Amino acid sequence: MPPDPFTGLTEFLAVADARSFTAAAASLGVTPTAVSQTIRALEKRLGMPLFVRTTRRVALTEAGAALFHRIRPAAADIADAFDMLEDFRDRPLGHLRLTVPRMAVPVIVTPLLPRFRQAYPDISVEISVDDATIDITERGFDAGIRIGEAIEKDMIAMRLTPDITWTVVGSPGYFARHGLPATPEDLTRHQAIRYRYPTSGVIYRWEFERAGRDFSVDAPGSLIVNDFLLLLELAEAGLGLVYLPDISVGEAVAAGRLERVLQPFLPTSPGLFAYFPARSQAQPKLRVFLDMASTLLRRKG
Repeated sequence: MPPDPFTGLTEFLAVADARSFTAAAASLGVTPTAVSQTIRALEKRLGMPLFVRTTRRVALTEAGAALFHRIRPAAADIADAFDMLEDFRDRPLGHLRLTVPRMAVPVIVTPLLPRFRQAYPDISVEISVDDATIDITERGFDAGIRIGEAIEKDMIAMRLTPDITWTVVGSPGYFARHGLPATPEDLTRHQAIRYRYPTSGVIYRWEFERAGRDFSVDAPGSLIVNDFLLLLELAEAGLGLVYLPDISVGEAVAAGRLERVLQPFLPTSPGLFAYFPARSQAQPKLRVFLDMASTLLRRKG
């Protein structure tokens, strides 16, 4: 294995700066003998002397001076780089990459991001909106947001919202034309706007509960989409019934644009969680994002 080309350069720079082996040793916290041995080893490896030593002074040789003038600026740049890393550890800055599902945008991202950018202008933020399951480590994300049951077990998860209750909704105009379903089985006589998973391509079967038993219904419909927001917009337009989490439809229901049905049969799922690898939690940029998200959502709750 070839020798490390950087071995001895710290000692070389210290002696060249101080023009003294004793002073260089003191600045490095080692003995003068250790510095002298390291310099001799460096000179032997290079095949030339770097210093002229007398009883009164230490001076650079011509080769030593040439080496010193080339590596001193580089050494200063390296020191500055390490000083910059101190900033990353001690204050929030850098580039924060997040993957979030569509349902998290109005609930978490939109209310949080303006405050976060104002509080931490040194952090740039990149948000990828994707309902598919994402390997955040492989894709280079700092963290993700997903429903709790979809998070891998080797991730650290932090709750952001209460549990989610699923709901079937339609517009008042749709119900005026087609009536209200009284049971999940009645959905076979209605028009559903169905959701296709972006990754697997599977069409989601609507899930229900009755007397402690879980079951699903393949609600028929001639409209299929792969985006939660589009489901909501099409339902408000009166084109059919949709199956969505309560956090996505609350505003539309409160405003009268949508109405809930089949509530006694709807299941509950774990809420939205932020998740990230264990090694990421020490990053100030991620810590402050999670702290602000937690504070904001507690206030909303």
